[in-house]
Amino acid sequence: MPELPEVETTRIGIAPHVLGETVTDVIIRDGRLRWPVPKQLRKTLVGASIRKLSRRGKYLLFHTEPGCMILHLGMSGSLRILTGEIPPEKHDHVDFVFASGTRLRFRDPRRFGCILWTAGDPLHHDLLSKLGPEPLSDDLDGDYLFRKARKRTQSVKTFIMDSRIVAGVGNIYANEALFAAGINPNRKAGRITRERYEKLAVCIKDVLKKALAKGGTTLRDFVNGQGEPGYFRMELQVYDRAGGPCFICKSPIKVNRLGQRSTFYCPVCQT
Repeated sequence: MPELPEVETTRIGIAPHVLGETVTDVIIRDGRLRWPVPKQLRKTLVGASIRKLSRRGKYLLFHTEPGCMILHLGMSGSLRILTGEIPPEKHDHVDFVFASGTRLRFRDPRRFGCILWTAGDPLHHDLLSKLGPEPLSDDLDGDYLFRKARKRTQSVKTFIMDSRIVAGVGNIYANEALFAAGINPNRKAGRITRERYEKLAVCIKDVLKKALAKGGTTLRDFVNGQGEPGYFRMELQVYDRAGGPCFICKSPIKVNRLGQRSTFYCPVCQT
C-alpha cells in the first residue's frame, strides 16, 4: 500500500495543480469506498477553492473555506492530475474538476481508500485525533519510543507500525528501519534499551527521507500525480528479499508474519 513517502510524494506532486484552484464539479462514479463518499460532497465543494494541501500520517487534507476534505489512498489508491476529459477506467471512482480545466482523479481498485468531509478542525476528526507524532518531526526520538514501549509485550515492529505511536510508518519502511538499526523485528518492544531506540528513531527518519528523495517506493499500485512510479524499491535492503543474501553478512533473509504483515529481516545482523 502507499506509505508515508508515497503519500507525501503525491501531495508534493499535485499541490501546484490544485492550490488556489476553484472546484467546478465533483464527479462521483462509485462512492462505495471504505466508507461511503458523503452524498453532499459535490454540493459542498463546488465553488470552493483549495486553500491548503497538507498531510497528517497517511491522510491528505484538502483545506477549503467551508471545511476540509480528508482523503486516504488505502491499499491501492492513487491520485492523478489530468488535463482534458480523458475517459475514466474501471477503478476511477471520483474526479474533482477545477476552473482551469484540470481535474484530479481518484483511482482505487480495492476500495480501501476513503474520501470524507469535516466542517471542523480536521486534526480533531476521529481518524486523526489519536495519531502519534509525525516520524520526521522532532517529537519522534529515542526517549519518546522508549517511554511508550515500557511494559509492552508486542513485537517492536508492530509497535512502531501502530499509528497511535508513530503516524505513518508502514510495513515496508518498518522492515527497512529495523534492519538499519540492527534490531530483530520479533523482539518485544518493552525489552529494548533506550540507546537502541535512539538509533531506531534516527533510522526511521533516515529511511523515510531517502524514500522521499527517490519519490517513494515503486509498487504495482502506486503512481504519483504525474503517473510516474517512485524509485526507492531498488535500494530496499530486506523487504521482499526472502531467501536472498543479506547485503552485509550474506546470510539468507528470513520472513515471517507479524501483525498479519510479512516481516523480512537478517537473523545475523538484527539481534
